[in-house]
Amino acid sequence: MTGLLSQYMMRTILTSTAMVLVVLLALAGLFEFIAELDDTTGNYGTAQAILYTALRLPNLAFEMLPIAALIGSLLGLGALAGNSEIIVMRSAGISVAVMSGMVALSGLVMLIFTALLGEFIGPPLDYYARNMRVEALYQQGDDRLGNEAWVKDGSVYLHLEKVNPEFEFGSLYMYRFEGDRLESIAVAENAGIDQNDDWILENLRETQFQRDGVQVTQSSRSIESFEVDSGLLGSSLAKPLSLSARELLSYIDYLDRNGLDATRYETEFWYRISRTFTVLIMPILSLAFVFGSLRTGGAGGRLMIGVVIGLAYYLASETLANSGQVFNLNPIIVTWVPSLTLTIITLIALLRIR
Repeated sequence: MTGLLSQYMMRTILTSTAMVLVVLLALAGLFEFIAELDDTTGNYGTAQAILYTALRLPNLAFEMLPIAALIGSLLGLGALAGNSEIIVMRSAGISVAVMSGMVALSGLVMLIFTALLGEFIGPPLDYYARNMRVEALYQQGDDRLGNEAWVKDGSVYLHLEKVNPEFEFGSLYMYRFEGDRLESIAVAENAGIDQNDDWILENLRETQFQRDGVQVTQSSRSIESFEVDSGLLGSSLAKPLSLSARELLSYIDYLDRNGLDATRYETEFWYRISRTFTVLIMPILSLAFVFGSLRTGGAGGRLMIGVVIGLAYYLASETLANSGQVFNLNPIIVTWVPSLTLTIITLIALLRIR
């Protein structure tokens, strides 16, 4: 019997959440498309703006799932409470703890979906969408296509004239250090990374500073191997939300090993983990609400409660995450505070149910 009730509640919660998510995505996609219309020019027209918006929808869905899960659970469980089905379940001897476990199954399904969406679907599509947009705005071969960058690889510092999706860098300056002493300076007219992640330097001129003088060497083509490969370099250019959790961890490890600041990427990683965990909590929090005044309230009241709590969670999460980077606070603490607060509120609310 409990299994049938679990399936029934899960179907109700998931259906309501899916409907809410579709509405939220429609609104978010519309706003995203309107914002892109201001940038339509050249090869980046209305069709490309629509494609860009569509490709970003999975990442937007990942960001909105906690709010959608809360509102959808409130609407679904509220409808069950309004029809006295929740009361009948309690009268049949199903405890609050058992009922919480039943709705937690819905949260677990949404958590798995959220994790898959945020790891394997959203970031790659977002990365592709942003590259597509840049290439459409700045045609292939345009000198503006690419970003100037500095890269650190152990004791070597690289200055790249431009970095584009094809990993063609133009001119490159290479500074080698031995401790605090500058060991050599090298300039390559053209540079890039090949399919084997080797750095190809063309027309390289290197000046070595030795204790007994200066030595200059030249070569028409030089092959260098650095720890920084195309994957790490791509991660350095991509926005953190365009990276999967695996790519974030890899890039954080690279930054830590080279003594560089990884706060921005650590914050995004832990923010993503906490947001995914929050999806599990939302149906249980909704259950605590439907035992109260929302049991006899209408869908409008439940919707308002869901919107208020969801917005409060979203604003608190964004504010704390950004403040943590500004004030150099621990990323784990600032990103988990909203989720842990919701968890504590949920436990307290459930314990007050008689």
